[in-house]
Amino acid sequence: MPTRVLTNTFHVDAAPEKVFEHLTTPESYIGLSPLVVAVRDVDRSEPGVVRYTSIERFRFLGLKYDNPIAVTLLTEGLSVRGQVRSPGGVRMGYRFDLSPEAGGTRVDDRLDLSAPWLVMGFAAGQARKVQLARARILAERLSGRSTRGS
Repeated sequence: MPTRVLTNTFHVDAAPEKVFEHLTTPESYIGLSPLVVAVRDVDRSEPGVVRYTSIERFRFLGLKYDNPIAVTLLTEGLSVRGQVRSPGGVRMGYRFDLSPEAGGTRVDDRLDLSAPWLVMGFAAGQARKVQLARARILAERLSGRSTRGS
């Protein structure tokens, strides 16, 4: 099965602990990932592990498709990593490594994507769009700046 690695490094004007808390709260991903519209079935019963179902909404040709994906989120120091299993054979490992930088946090964001060749281009394109948007939205959320002009 084809694989791709997507990386992005960015800065957030907030302490690493605040960024860590945000990234370990499943509900934070609603809107943080532009595709995620809901989170359900959150399970925190195992220390250091959060399992939940994330609902991604796709639109094509005027039709709406809600894609439920199983997410497992693990913590290790100031790193957040996880696995996503999506229908169609798409699998993605992700990792956010956080470190103090210039009064805020450096975030190293890595996605390891595997998918059948037939959907890899679409999956990688969507993953990259989300990765770049997530960096902007996270930085804006945690610095107190708004993107909506409200």
